[in-house]
Amino acid sequence: FGNVMGTPIINQPQVAIMAAGAIQKKPAVVETPEGDMIAVRHKMFLSHSYDHRAVDGALGGMFVKRVAEYLEAWDLNREI
Repeated sequence: FGNVMGTPIINQPQVAIMAAGAIQKKPAVVETPEGDMIAVRHKMFLSHSYDHRAVDGALGGMFVKRVAEYLEAWDLNREI
């Protein structure tokens, strides 16, 4: 649908849900050996909701960080 960001709502009996926004080109600071510079980067919002009775904030944060790392390292040329 092209949504940039949203708040996913848990459907019972699920305990967590994740949403990914549309990928857009945005200006961002990039660190280089010559110093910081502004460059155009592809950016996406990744959000999640979870039932705090089953998942605490630390575990939820570690999970979304791992998903983000996996997506950032995605190789389109890898074999499936």
